[in-house]
Amino acid sequence: MQPFHRLRPTRVSLRWKIAALAAATACLVVAAVGVLVHLWTAKDILDRAGARAVNTVYAAMDTYRRTGALADGAELDPAELPAVLRHPADGDRHTAYDGRVDGNLGPSVWAAQRVDGPGSPVLAVQVNMSTELYGLRRLDVIMTVSSLVALAAATPLAVYGAGLLGRRLRRVSETAGRISAGDLDARTGPTKGRDEVADIAATVDVMADSLGRRLRTERQFTADVAHELRTPVGGLLVAADLLPSGGTEDLLRARVRDLRGLVEDLLEISRLDAGAEQPVHARVPLGAVVSEAVARTGLDTEVTVTDATREKAAQTVETDPRRLERIVSNLVVNAHRHGDTPVQVAVEGRTVVVRDHGSGFPPDLLRDGPRRFHTGAAERGSGHGLGLTIALGQARLLGAGLCLDNAPGGGAVATLRLPDRPPTPAQPVQN
Repeated sequence: MQPFHRLRPTRVSLRWKIAALAAATACLVVAAVGVLVHLWTAKDILDRAGARAVNTVYAAMDTYRRTGALADGAELDPAELPAVLRHPADGDRHTAYDGRVDGNLGPSVWAAQRVDGPGSPVLAVQVNMSTELYGLRRLDVIMTVSSLVALAAATPLAVYGAGLLGRRLRRVSETAGRISAGDLDARTGPTKGRDEVADIAATVDVMADSLGRRLRTERQFTADVAHELRTPVGGLLVAADLLPSGGTEDLLRARVRDLRGLVEDLLEISRLDAGAEQPVHARVPLGAVVSEAVARTGLDTEVTVTDATREKAAQTVETDPRRLERIVSNLVVNAHRHGDTPVQVAVEGRTVVVRDHGSGFPPDLLRDGPRRFHTGAAERGSGHGLGLTIALGQARLLGAGLCLDNAPGGGAVATLRLPDRPPTPAQPVQN
């Protein structure tokens, strides 16, 4: 059985969403900065090595032309010289990158220049970059470790900050939930900060104030109307009873009794809305109370009480028997009025199930719950639409759950589940 009211969807913690987003953003920033620093440093190392090689070739060429000696590690037509540098233009110095690694040597940058003219030897200098590249790798490791350390330190801060925001939003959400549950005095109150969360909290409180004023006005109007009608309707009923017997007189008496029943229902609803009702608990046998409530309706209803409930004294429940009878009788009358026979009442443990074999509850009732003066029938003369509303209000007062559903084989099913122990005044009643 599914309850008629909507269930709250599973909540995903905003704290972890914000923390994950902050961590992902930090990782992207660290990766981008690391790649840019690595590329810039590698290019700088290559440029400095190329400039060093050119300067060394220039000095070595000057020494070679003056003294005929090779200085500064210069060589003539070395075997390892890259092919692109074996035929440099006359008088030009050229550089080339050599990615070969031989032990601790390499990668390197070569610079070469022809000694005299075409056909003369090529003087070349090799500048090893292994030391600089080793420093670059160390820089990469240091940046990676530093980034991980910073990320490990920043993530808890992000989680903490997101937790503060989540708690503020949760406070607003809890206030809205209490208001939707009927606590019109619930307020979020002042919140820290001057951001969107504070604006939402203030808006919820303003909405609650406006909603509370409207609902209190409507409830007071309903209570005043029902109270003012009670006396003249009572007098009208007495006057109708003094009329002589007859078809017209009997019809008038029936209509006056219906009017009195409507007034009593409106008074009951107004008291439930105002929270003026308090249950009087007693330990009673559930099966006997339900059977008596069904019998008082005077309607042909099949009552089934399981053997376990009959034989075990532990199956008695602590509840308000008068309000329990009111719930059961309303459900039975509603089943006969809007459903079809047979109407069956089953009692098992702390659960009471009322089922008819009609067309079932309308989809809007299952979706939105009972509405006042909405009967779900094409004709308005078969009830005022207050029976299920009163049953729901009394069930909430008892801390019981009332679920409305349609049976797979057809027919409406109302399931009343009494709590293990009645709610105390300090304990909120669950919807």
